[in-house]
Amino acid sequence: MRFVDRTAAGKRLAEELERMDLGDPVVLGLPRGGIPVAYEVARALGAPLDVIAVRKLGVPYQPELGFGAIGEDGVRIMNDDVVRAARVSPRERAEIERDACEALAQRLRRYRGDRPPAGLTGRTAVVVDDGIATGSTASAACRVARARGAARVVLAVPLAPAEALAWLRQEADAVVCLYSPDCFGSVGQWYVNFAQTGDDEVAALLARGATPGENTAPAARAGTAESTAAPGPETAGHVAGDPEVMIGAGPATLPGSLVVPDGAPGIVAFAHGSGSSRHSPRNQAVASALNRAGFGTLLFDLLTPDEEQDRTHVFDIGLLAERLTLAVLWLRRERALPVGCFGASTGAAAALVSAAEPHTDIAAVVSRGGRPDLATGRLAEVRAPTLLIVGGADTEVLRLNRQAAQRLRYEHQVAVVPGATHLFEEPGALEAVAHLATEWFARHMTPHGAAAMPAPGRTR
Repeated sequence: MRFVDRTAAGKRLAEELERMDLGDPVVLGLPRGGIPVAYEVARALGAPLDVIAVRKLGVPYQPELGFGAIGEDGVRIMNDDVVRAARVSPRERAEIERDACEALAQRLRRYRGDRPPAGLTGRTAVVVDDGIATGSTASAACRVARARGAARVVLAVPLAPAEALAWLRQEADAVVCLYSPDCFGSVGQWYVNFAQTGDDEVAALLARGATPGENTAPAARAGTAESTAAPGPETAGHVAGDPEVMIGAGPATLPGSLVVPDGAPGIVAFAHGSGSSRHSPRNQAVASALNRAGFGTLLFDLLTPDEEQDRTHVFDIGLLAERLTLAVLWLRRERALPVGCFGASTGAAAALVSAAEPHTDIAAVVSRGGRPDLATGRLAEVRAPTLLIVGGADTEVLRLNRQAAQRLRYEHQVAVVPGATHLFEEPGALEAVAHLATEWFARHMTPHGAAAMPAPGRTR
């Protein structure tokens, strides 16, 4: 089963919840992707809609890999196995939690505005997200709802893996899940359209859904297919224009999404970071900006689902770079166009190692919050113009990028997005990344840009 988009998933989920005796419900959506799903549920139930604030706690230098989550009212969930494996010290954990608490407070102010939180005392809290991967965030959300006085907590999601559901049934009084695939992978792979949900959209839906009876259908977002229900198994799979491809990488076969506009001057291959996949909403947002600028894009999984279970593979830069190199060579055979690489976190190190291989002939590299220090031994061999984009508030990673830049011998630049943290979640931060990346690729992958290029050298 694949859902057309979050709106369709929300309508399907609402049908299941309408069959239940929920008493006096309040619908609580997890930002950001859970809010469009929760909006449809709240509208169907005639219930008020509010946001439930939780935030993942990311491992230092690899924040996409979470070691726990926090929520309002001091709720915290810890994964001790990840804490031990990643060697997160008590000092680091305290600093990360403090920063996360500040970010939570800012997010609540942005989403709720001047509205007070919805009252939960004695009511049924229906906690909604667009899907569950590990369950730590959903677990924290359920505990937050109880801490705010909910008499009953119902967790409702379109899809989740069986092991996460078994754990979450201990946290919630009831769990509603439409689909639990055997080979789960990631949430995004079960949606046809998994475009990033913006902060403005979240705030607008929450304002519209705060008062029952005043909810109206949200305006269709550009590029979002409209549907009244999620597709069942008989319609699962490819849809018209579905850009899915399969890439052979030695013994592995890796799924990807390839979009090539007519007249594209080149294609950008994306290498995601640890704990992510080709469905990364941040990479998808940058890819959409590149598509609008006329560039082709390839987002693909660097690891198979079985390989992802072994965390050592996530940090195996050699393996990731080999997979990316094979994808680049495949693209050049299939499309005969220049190929650039966009890497995030550990994926940036893989992109730089791949660009150091003489046979790849990568046209340009862009790193978003990357770890070029993990490719230190190959940096001097990189043969592609390289842009390192780092958040101004991501101080440790910024330091690592500046040190790595000193080892690059080909043209390169460090671009700092003021005030941005590692995941570029601040308003306008990701848009700045997309703009910088588009300009860099246009400069190095188009005939006009190449003609205006200076001789290879160092720029800062």
